[in-house]
Amino acid sequence: MRIRTTLGVAAALSAVLVLSACASGGTTNPASTPDASAKPVDGGDLTFAVANDPISLNPSGTGSGNDTLYVTRQLVDSLLYQNPDTNTLEPWLATSYTVNDDATVFTFELRDDVTFSDGTSLTAESVKATFDDIVAAGALSQSISAFVGYQETVAVDDHTVEVHFAKPNAAFPQATSSVGLGIVGASTLAVPYAQRADGKALVGTGPFTLASYTKDVSTVLDKRDDYAWGPASLGNDGAAHLDSVTFQIVPEASVRTGGLESDQFDVIGGVQPTDVPVVQAANLPLVHRANPGISFGLTFNEARPIVSDIVVREAIASAVNAEEVRDTSLNELFNVGTSALAKNTPSYADQSSNFEYDPDHAAKLLKDDGWTKGSDGILEKDGQRLALDLIWITNFGPNQTSLELIQQQLKKVGIELNLSGSVVPDFIAKQDAGDFDITWGNLSRADGDVLRTQFSKATTKTRIDDPELEALLQAQLAEPDPTKRDAILADAQARIASQYYQIPVHELTSILGTQDDVHDVSLGADSRLDSLVAAWKDAS
Repeated sequence: MRIRTTLGVAAALSAVLVLSACASGGTTNPASTPDASAKPVDGGDLTFAVANDPISLNPSGTGSGNDTLYVTRQLVDSLLYQNPDTNTLEPWLATSYTVNDDATVFTFELRDDVTFSDGTSLTAESVKATFDDIVAAGALSQSISAFVGYQETVAVDDHTVEVHFAKPNAAFPQATSSVGLGIVGASTLAVPYAQRADGKALVGTGPFTLASYTKDVSTVLDKRDDYAWGPASLGNDGAAHLDSVTFQIVPEASVRTGGLESDQFDVIGGVQPTDVPVVQAANLPLVHRANPGISFGLTFNEARPIVSDIVVREAIASAVNAEEVRDTSLNELFNVGTSALAKNTPSYADQSSNFEYDPDHAAKLLKDDGWTKGSDGILEKDGQRLALDLIWITNFGPNQTSLELIQQQLKKVGIELNLSGSVVPDFIAKQDAGDFDITWGNLSRADGDVLRTQFSKATTKTRIDDPELEALLQAQLAEPDPTKRDAILADAQARIASQYYQIPVHELTSILGTQDDVHDVSLGADSRLDSLVAAWKDAS
């Protein structure tokens, strides 16, 4: 038997009745959703302030996180579109797809009217070349984890492509909706992978093209007049309404907020929790959505002697007051973490019973484990201080406040926490070197397979070697039945929680601020900026 998924709008709409309740957990301002009563205006330039330079405009490369993907989402399209209201997969470059019995072969039927920005046609060979390129790039690509067990991609004919895996990969269709698996043209692939960061070689099928990129200043995109294949759910199947989009780099959150208030910017990304009341007081719209994927939390490097001890990990879990962290550094738009997966993720299962704040229990665990208080109040054992090194990325403003509070909470039970923040490339280098005890971070993806990306022995940077967990992570990837897959992922979350491989602290919520005259700027299923093909501004 082959599972055939014909990606029609009618099917997607019928699924809303079934899936809308379980897909909740994030909200968007009504101004961000298509307004059938308002007629979009063509023309205008959108200035969008973001905190971070993209670092790399190679869609499958490694950039600065969400701000990079905000830009590259406008330049490339994906085979499938994941509807943020239903989590269902809908048409984009592919009109339908089929899956064989054991989820090892995926066949996509492509549109026959799509062109790249250089005028060449999208064909099955384009998909094959893009996927082969990601696999060849290996660790240089942030998308390589989607291709576990990859064998080959076959161009059956000009508009039919098969992707073959040596073992089941039930999460692959959802992965094809991501920016990282966006399809690029042959001229892009002719340039060596490591030389594509500046975007000069980028040729995509997206609604915008790259006009200019000035590092740490701005990225300017121009509209494609001949674009005509956007996702139906976004409400515009033609060219973008906007003439151009400028992503301006403004690292200081308060400057972004001030620029929105003074009408310098049309949209700002990364609105900080402390700035939410400021935007609201100015009567400007907010667009916000809880992020699916891995919750922000403490993940341990199992290769380091102190934190390889489950007693120490459990004690840290009991010593962290996650609610206090959320209330101090964030606001009510952010959920307290209750599992490795955030609530807005398909397959989420509540594990909060493992993470109850109890500093007395933490102290007892450590005492029973042989740790005694030193002269400076930090615990010691066999001549070693309970001092831990934590690494984190500086691309989300509240991170430092959250970590400094956790640092204080742990010190109360005799644990010293040394904090080391850095930009994404430096953080990755530290992870690769393994010279850390704990990492702090999250990972957004609207599929439970993100657990495998984070915790599988084959992909983790935290050196976890747990056969029971590994079996669950591989079993969910091999299970095509959604209900059975949810159950396996629930077991995986329970295993992660019971072993304290990760301590969830808070979930991420993406927050944008916009002007009143800006419409249909929205967040996708991964809670990152969606395609701006339907966005528009009132006539000036």
